[in-house]
Amino acid sequence: MLVALLSFAAASAVLVIVPGPDTLVVVRGVAQGGRGTGLRTSLGVLSGLVIWVLAAVLGLSAMLKASEYGYTALKVVGAAYLIYMGVQSLRAVIRGTALGERPAAPMETSWRTGGFAAGFLTDLLNPKIGVLFVSLLPGFVPSGYSVTWTTLALGGVYIALTAVYCGVLIAAAGTVTRWMRTPRTRRMLDGVAGVALIGFGAKLVTER
Repeated sequence: MLVALLSFAAASAVLVIVPGPDTLVVVRGVAQGGRGTGLRTSLGVLSGLVIWVLAAVLGLSAMLKASEYGYTALKVVGAAYLIYMGVQSLRAVIRGTALGERPAAPMETSWRTGGFAAGFLTDLLNPKIGVLFVSLLPGFVPSGYSVTWTTLALGGVYIALTAVYCGVLIAAAGTVTRWMRTPRTRRMLDGVAGVALIGFGAKLVTER
């Protein structure tokens, strides 16, 4: 069992640190509202992972993988949400450029209240995470062990690694929060985030 846990942890660490929508939305949250918003966004991401792990245990992810229509529908919704956030970021850049300095208070307020939702929906509306769990977790369940409890344990390892990674992102970003929140830098980050989020959305909806 220990060998399986260590092997899964190594595989998961690689998957966690590969930049994706989760990483981007956490960094964007820090840039927009500081460590507090980054923390709330991270909690949203982790909550989405918890639901996907439970879905994998209950077999819902397997059903989603088998259902072409269900998978496609969730993929389209997830892509639409990512593209929507990307467009909002690009609109913020345009407003900031036109005004010389984008008003900070409305944006910060929006992310203080919406950080959790942004992280949660970004994770929950990505069906690839569910398919990843249902494809990856069973392969690390040792023979003779309970599939349900071992899958939960492995899912817990993945969530824990993600939590550590998000913590590192928040801590690292926090050291340059003042720089990240200057008008010029925020416009640059919004522009990069907008293009990247739209790219992730397009990739999600076009990939099989």
